Amino acid sequence: MVGILSSFEHRLARLEETILPVYNETGNLQRRQENIERTLAALDHVVGFYGVSQDVEPIVRAGPGPVANGGSGLNAFLQAMNKLQLAQEYFEKNNPQSVELENVSTLFNSGGDALNREFKELLLRHSRPVSPIMLLELVEDTPVEETPVSLNQFPETVSSELKCIADWLIMHNRDEYMNVYARVRATVLLKSLQQLKEQQRSSSGGSIQGIPAANSPMVRPKFQTPGRRASKRLHMFEKKANKMLQIATQTLEHSTGFTIGNRRSALHLESREDIVDEQEMENYLVCVMALQRLMQSERSLMVGIVPLQHQHQVFEIIIRDAMDMVVQDGENIASRAKRCINRHDFAAVLVVFPILKHLLTMRPEFERTVEGCDYNVRSKFASILNTLHGTGAKALEDFIESVRSDPSTQLPKDGTVHELTSNVLVFLEQLLDYVDTIGGVLAQDSVYSNALTLIPGHGKVDKNKALVGIYIKKVLVQLNLTLVGKSDLYSDIYLRAVFRLNNNHYVLKALQRAGLLDLVQLSEPDCEESYHDMIREHKRMYSQSWSRVLSHICGAEDAPITMAHAGKLRDKDRHLIKERFAGFNKEMEEIARVQRSYSIPDVELRESLKRDNKEYILPKYHAFYEKYSTVPFTKNPEKYIKYAPAQVSALIDRFFDVAA
Repeated sequence: MVGILSSFEHRLARLEETILPVYNETGNLQRRQENIERTLAALDHVVGFYGVSQDVEPIVRAGPGPVANGGSGLNAFLQAMNKLQLAQEYFEKNNPQSVELENVSTLFNSGGDALNREFKELLLRHSRPVSPIMLLELVEDTPVEETPVSLNQFPETVSSELKCIADWLIMHNRDEYMNVYARVRATVLLKSLQQLKEQQRSSSGGSIQGIPAANSPMVRPKFQTPGRRASKRLHMFEKKANKMLQIATQTLEHSTGFTIGNRRSALHLESREDIVDEQEMENYLVCVMALQRLMQSERSLMVGIVPLQHQHQVFEIIIRDAMDMVVQDGENIASRAKRCINRHDFAAVLVVFPILKHLLTMRPEFERTVEGCDYNVRSKFASILNTLHGTGAKALEDFIESVRSDPSTQLPKDGTVHELTSNVLVFLEQLLDYVDTIGGVLAQDSVYSNALTLIPGHGKVDKNKALVGIYIKKVLVQLNLTLVGKSDLYSDIYLRAVFRLNNNHYVLKALQRAGLLDLVQLSEPDCEESYHDMIREHKRMYSQSWSRVLSHICGAEDAPITMAHAGKLRDKDRHLIKERFAGFNKEMEEIARVQRSYSIPDVELRESLKRDNKEYILPKYHAFYEKYSTVPFTKNPEKYIKYAPAQVSALIDRFFDVAA
């Protein structure tokens, strides 16, 4: 067994010595084969780089446009560009001095330029201004916080291609396309707003309050979509457009009982360059809201096209011109309002407050939209607010000054309500629509903020209402001082009392009717009672106009009338009774003549004053009449006893009526 095993071992060793070299040689041959294959593959790869230029040149020269238009298609073009990039990298590393590198680089750069051109052409082809009608619909229907999806202006395929090209350009440090994008989109944004403004101008031209005339040529068919519901916003502003005239008319009609009628068309024909009417105010606000929608759209539109780190800078360029235009329009409105202030045309300045109110509402969303932008861009919206805020504050203070220095010296001859009084109350009534806005304006003035702290329990009252109440109180105090000063020009002290009575009564009724009194009472709880006190005092002063009439009948009962038993009077007593009746007749006729020319426009006040006169005079005259009308003091009683008590009452009924 040992011998057999040893022989087997020996044979295995000889076999190993024979086979192992063969195995090793086979392995070497296999490695050589693999090396040759790899070398051939590498050679093929390298040789391919030398032929890339020639292979892809037709594709690059054709450009990345659609095949239907003679292009090579974007995908094929990008594949060709990737081949050129690989060849360029190879030659730069292995043969930087070769002619092939120059050829490949030239073609690659040419392809990059072609992609830039294609990006610009795609962008220009599909960047169209948003139509005014679409903007108006978005402004009316879309809440500010929502991004208006319908403004996505690129079709999905175009958007995809733009993003694809942008990705390639960014990867290869070709970022000049972002400037192109910013300029094109800035132009589109500006044109969208300009077309909207042009549409607004054409719609308001040849019409009243923005309602196109029947034959107005600017009403284009595309803006007459059948079944389109009326714009709620337009109706709202149209309603506000006549509010001031309506209030003034209602006030006068309420006071006098007369119907003034419709003077709307005549007033609308009166236009001045500096006046900013409600239609223009609405147009401006629509433009601002449209800008906000467009800015939101541009924010979402650039996602995927402009890298995140560059979006703020690109966005600034896009919105700059449009923002400048809107800011300039706001400053123009403020400048015109200031000219109205200088002209003391304060009613025309009231449009500042609704604009300010709406802009303050929009401010948070605007700030979110421009967040991350340069301070100069972010501060533009604030600059409009500051300008309008300053204009509003100046208007409010200058209004008080205009009341103090009212230049009119001509007083109403009949003692009726002064024009200044009605103008002041109409102006104050307009402030009710913008209490919060005006309160914010007044809060910046230390005079008003300090006055607010003096109100008992000021922490519990509505701050803005209290501030507006303080302002109204200041206006009313100045108005009263001015009216008192003007009334001193009346030589007739009783007409002076009637004038003051009319104006104070008018102010009180206007305060009560409009709800202004509630605001004033926040800072001056006794305001209503103060006016009642003044009215009572003026009535008392007016009642003294009867003193000369009463001097002939009062005390007559104390006259020593000695009547003879035979029913005869002494001559002295007879003469005295004659004088009293004649004096009463003369003074009664004189006061009736004078006071017919007095005017009490408020029906209720007029009737109450007549009633007071009757209650004051008739009982005294009735007693006098009953006592002496039957006394035989004259042979011609009709000469002296002209008026029975009922006739005196009828005379008083004709007071305050110049036609009576």
